[in-house]
Amino acid sequence: MERFQNDDLQYVVNDFDVEPEPPRDTAEFDSIYSDFEDDFESSKPKTDTSAEDARNGKDIQGIPWERLNFTRDRYRQARVRQYRNYENLFGSREGMEKECLQIEKGKSFYDFRFNTRLVKSTIVHFQLRNLLWATSKHDVYLMENYSVMHWSSLLRRGKEVLNVAKPIVPSLKHPGSLSQQLSRVQISTMAVKENFMVAGGFQGELICKYLNQPGVAFCTKLTTDDNAITNAVDVYCNPSGAVRVMAANNDAQIRIFDAETFAIVNRYSFDWSVNNASVSPDRKLLGVLGDSVESLIVDAQSGKVISSLKGHLDYSFASDWHPDGHILATGNQDTSCRLWDIRNLSKSLAVLKGRMGAIRGVKFTSDGRFMAMAEPADFVHVFDTKSGLEPRTVSTCKCELYFTCVLE
Repeated sequence: MERFQNDDLQYVVNDFDVEPEPPRDTAEFDSIYSDFEDDFESSKPKTDTSAEDARNGKDIQGIPWERLNFTRDRYRQARVRQYRNYENLFGSREGMEKECLQIEKGKSFYDFRFNTRLVKSTIVHFQLRNLLWATSKHDVYLMENYSVMHWSSLLRRGKEVLNVAKPIVPSLKHPGSLSQQLSRVQISTMAVKENFMVAGGFQGELICKYLNQPGVAFCTKLTTDDNAITNAVDVYCNPSGAVRVMAANNDAQIRIFDAETFAIVNRYSFDWSVNNASVSPDRKLLGVLGDSVESLIVDAQSGKVISSLKGHLDYSFASDWHPDGHILATGNQDTSCRLWDIRNLSKSLAVLKGRMGAIRGVKFTSDGRFMAMAEPADFVHVFDTKSGLEPRTVSTCKCELYFTCVLE
C-alpha cells in the first residue's frame, strides 16, 4: 500500500483531495459545490430525502439540479470523463478488457428508502475504505474524524461510541498480552461483528472494544516498523469456536489474536505489504491480498501458501468469500473484481469491470444472492449471482460523496 510521507496527515472526505486527476478548468463545477454548501447549510432539515420525496420527483441525494444549470446526466458524464484512477503499476489493460463479462444492466434489486447528509464519514488513507460497517438493517458504524459513530436509521441520529483523540487505556489485562496505552489514533480500518468492534491505526495500532461495555478492552501498537499502518482487520471464529482477531499490516505480516486473552496465537509473514485478508466460511482458508499482482490462498492454521491467484494487473485491496465457501472475490486497482473458484484456481471464474476507478470494497450478502463492489468515488455495483455464480445482471447505484443512502 502506498505510504504517505506527511506525518501530520489530515483527514480527507473525498477522492478529489488524494487521487490525482488531470489538470482541467473546474470553475463551472466549483460553483456547483459552492451552491450545494450554501443550500444545505442554510436549511439543514431539507437535506434528508425520503422515499416519498423521491417518488414526487426530488433528487435522492437532495441535489437541486433545477437551479444549478446542470443536469445529473451532464455532471455524471463530466465526472467519468475527467476522473483519473490511481495506479501503482502502469501497463496495458487491453487483455483484461477482453476478459470482462458482458453484463445485462438496469435491473432493480433494492428500493431507495432514505438519504441523509447529516452523516459525514471520513477516511485517513485514500486506498483503505473499510471504515463503514452495518450490523443490522438499521445500525451503521462509521468514522467521523477521531470518533467512531453509531448511526441508527430508525432514530435517524448518531452517537459517539469511541473517541480516539483522547488517551486510550485498556481495561482488560492478561499475562503475556501486549496491551499498552495509546493516544490520538488515526483509524485506518475497522470491523464490527455483533457486539465487538476492532479498529486499526495509521501507526500500526490495534484497538478492541465491546460495544456494550465502557472503555476499551484491549489496545496496542503491533509494530515499531516505520511502515506500520494497519490495513485491514477482521473478527471470526476458528474451527473450534474460539473468537479470533486478525490484523493485516504494511510490514508484510498478518497477526492473529485470541479475543479472550488478546495474546498472539499466529503470525504469518509475506513478501509484500498485506492490504487485505479474509477468512473462508469454514475458517480453514485465508484470502491474502496486497502490494502484488498475485493474491494468495493460505492455510488459516499454519500460514502455508496453498495457491497463488494470477490475473490482476495491479495491487489488490478488497476481498470477500461467498457463503458457500467455494468462491473468493478480489478487488483491484486495475478497476476489476475477479471471482475465483477454489476447486479450480488455474484461472479466475469471472472478471467484473468497474466504471472508472479501483475496486476498493467487495461484499457478498449473507445468503450469497448478491455481491456488491464499490469504487472509491461515485459507483457501487450490485450483481445478481444466482445463475451458477456467474453474474448475469447488475444494478449500478451512482452515489456522490458526502451522502449516506439507506437501501432496503
